[in-house]
Order: sequence, then structure tokens, then C-alpha cells
Amino acid sequence: MRTVTRQAMEWLAAASTDPRACKREWHGETGTALLSCGRFWDVLSVPEELGVLALDSLLSIPQAPGPVLADAVAHRVAFFLPPDPDGRWIGADIRYLTTGSWITVPAPHRAAGRLRWLVPPDGSGTLFVPAAVELALQQATGTLAAQAGARQRCPMCGALTGRARVQGVGRPC
Repeated sequence: MRTVTRQAMEWLAAASTDPRACKREWHGETGTALLSCGRFWDVLSVPEELGVLALDSLLSIPQAPGPVLADAVAHRVAFFLPPDPDGRWIGADIRYLTTGSWITVPAPHRAAGRLRWLVPPDGSGTLFVPAAVELALQQATGTLAAQAGARQRCPMCGALTGRARVQGVGRPC
């Protein structure tokens, strides 16, 4: 096993009440382990569409990214952040997991069922800077709002289309 992967496994497993059992669970049937939040990291979970746009913005800045986990069934993206006992994240469908919360994660080097790492942990303990995540989420919210405002249904066929076509300026269906 590569050194980075081993370091990432150790870093993640350290959040478990029993790190050895955690590693066994990763090699078991589900390939996942339940880890506590609030000690080494907190987790900010957002709707997938918002999270993917925010992650694109975050990956474009010259700062090492923190881990990001996707849940394909729940359609959510989870950003790993430094612990913040105040947990002042608010917004529609925003979930903030801190002390007393738990998250199910696959091993850092693999996907497991509905869970996959968009950015796996690197083992160094790198986490996202909360202010950068907040800014990226605000930008993503603006992008989604602009897209929603520009899309309407075509009166001819009912397909989603740009506002110009609905107003008769674009090509007909």
C-alpha cells in the first residue's frame, strides 16, 4: 500500500473509537466505517448540485484541498472542515456535523456502494478553510440562481430552454 494511502487511512481511522476495528470494517462487506465528527474535523454536507459547483471553485485556488465525500443516493457532497464548536453554518438543506455526530466513510483509496471520495484525504490532516468554502458556496448559489432564472419551458414542446427562446427571439423547436 502506498505511503499516502496508509497515512490517509491512519488519519481517518484515528477518529474512530477503535482504529483497528475501523480498518477491518473498511476491508469488510460494506467497505465503510462510522467515524465521529468534532474531534479532528467537522463535516458540512450540502446538496450535490451546489457542492459540485463549489468544489470546482475551490479546486481552482492554489490551496491544498481537504477531503470531499459524495453520497450518490442522497445526492449530497460533504466537505471536511476544521472543528468549530459554534457550528454557525445555515442555509437551505445545509447539514453541519460536529461533536456528537457521526459520518459513514469508505477507505480513502476506494468507493463503497453509494459513497465515493471526490477528493480523498491525503493523510496530512489538510482540511478546507471555512471562509473559502463559504465563498465558494455563495458563488455556486448565485450560479444556480442565474441558471434557474434563465431556464423556462418552451411553449411549443415543453422542453427546458433559455429565456430568449421562450420570448420568441431564438429558434423554434
